[in-house]
Amino acid sequence: MSTRARILAAAERLLGTGRPEFSMRELAAEAGVSFATPFNQFGSKLAIMHALSQALIAEMRGRVAAGPKPTDAALRVLAAVAIAAEVMLEQPAVNRAVMGALGAPGAEPGAVLAASRALWTAAIGDGAGLAAPAYAATILPDQLAFGFRGVLSFWTAGELTDADLPVQARKAAAVVMLGFVVPERRDALMAILAGVTD
Repeated sequence: MSTRARILAAAERLLGTGRPEFSMRELAAEAGVSFATPFNQFGSKLAIMHALSQALIAEMRGRVAAGPKPTDAALRVLAAVAIAAEVMLEQPAVNRAVMGALGAPGAEPGAVLAASRALWTAAIGDGAGLAAPAYAATILPDQLAFGFRGVLSFWTAGELTDADLPVQARKAAAVVMLGFVVPERRDALMAILAGVTD
C-alpha cells in the first residue's frame, strides 16, 4: 500500500469512530508515518478530505461501469444514483464527515466537481432517450452533480435519514432530467416525483 493510500485508510478509520474531527498528529500515528508525512503527501487536512471524496466518486464510477447498461440515458442515470447512494451508505459516519469537510472554505479548490461531472457524464453515455442528446450532455452532468450534492448536504446535516437518501437522490435526478427526456419518458419521471415508484 502506498504512503498516500495508508494515510487515506487511516483517515477513514479515524472518521469511522464517529468523531468527525482528528488532528494531523493522530492521523500520522494511525497511519504509522511521521508527523510531517500527511502534510508532505497532501498539504492539508482539507486536501485529504477532497482525496477521500474523489476516491468515493471513483468507486461509484467503477460500479456504474461494471453494472447493467440500460439503453436509455434516464435509466442509466437512475441506476447510477442508486449506486452512488449505496456507496455513501456503506460507511455513513465516514462519508458524512467527508461531505461536511467539503463544505468548509479552503485555500485550494478541490477537483470533486470534475470527478462528479465525469460520473454523471458516464451515466448519460450517448444520451439515448434524451430529446436533445448533445445539448443534454453539456448541461446535465453539472446539474446532476449539483442535485446529488444538495441531497447529500441535507443527509450530512442529519435532516435526511439513511433511508431517505436514495429516495431523495432519485427524485433530484428525476427533476433535473425532466426537461431533457423524450415525452414518453416524462410519465415515469413524474411517477418518481409523486412517490408512485421507488
